[in-house]
Amino acid sequence: MRDFVDHLDSVDVVDGVIKVDPSDLNGRKVFVYLACAFRYGSDELDVIGLSFRRDIWVQRVQVYPPTGESINKTPMQESLLKKAGEQGYPFSFQMPTNLPCSVSLQPGPNDAGKACGVDFEVKGYIANEADNADEVIEKKDTCRLMIRKIQFAPANNKAGPKADITKQFMMSDKPVHLEASLEKEIYYHGETITVKVKINNETTKVVKKIKVSVEQLTNVVLYSSDTYVKAVCSEEFGETVNASSTLEKSFQITPLLANNKEKRGLSVDGRLKDEDTHLFLVIKTFIFIFSDVTVELPLTLMSPKPAGECRVYNIIII
Repeated sequence: MRDFVDHLDSVDVVDGVIKVDPSDLNGRKVFVYLACAFRYGSDELDVIGLSFRRDIWVQRVQVYPPTGESINKTPMQESLLKKAGEQGYPFSFQMPTNLPCSVSLQPGPNDAGKACGVDFEVKGYIANEADNADEVIEKKDTCRLMIRKIQFAPANNKAGPKADITKQFMMSDKPVHLEASLEKEIYYHGETITVKVKINNETTKVVKKIKVSVEQLTNVVLYSSDTYVKAVCSEEFGETVNASSTLEKSFQITPLLANNKEKRGLSVDGRLKDEDTHLFLVIKTFIFIFSDVTVELPLTLMSPKPAGECRVYNIIII
């Protein structure tokens, strides 16, 4: 299993088995670590020993020689140990609930190398000490497996947000009132978003068009807190609202990653290899009628929880 679910109040335990052949260890030990890291540069930019990667959270365990610590094996580990035989050693990690989920920043069409973003890695390695910066560990003495921390939409969806604005213009003694609302707080990837709009135009101006725009907000907290805004989709509707008139209508828009494949820096659910993925989480919908008459509605894009899960077990081998 390479996907581990964040249930908000807990996270699936990352458990596995590593197979160790002690004949070539020469007195060294075998460790396994689970690391959550933020990569902010591709592998090609790693020069003079400087890595564009920052560990957010790391946990290490010694698996060989056994420390004598009692381990409650899961049924999955018991099954793997039967396959690995006497050289199999179990390990497990419990991630805290405050870690981010796996997310990638979509590279541009001409970008090469590993995408920036948050990833999770299980790594087995042979060393004299668990964490010694001066010890050189050869690549042949390591093995690694990328995993993914994900979330599914909760079973109970909350009522959607509502926002309104009243704007009065110069040379007009009466205002225009704009109100917009969403049906729910969470939408599934690929689902059409219906925006209910009410306009009461008491001015002498004519509302000539209504624009609905969806933007993605990404908060990157590294050395400082930065927020990046990326337009995901936008549609203009030709409905007009004459002076001293009203309009009440629903408009539909569908944000899709398929329409943004070449947009650099867009946040998407973390990938494993080249599989398909989705737009990531926090989105805002904007409704414009005049340049300075705008309301915004936050929403979240998530995947529904699968009806049944098929687990594929992995053995890490040294």
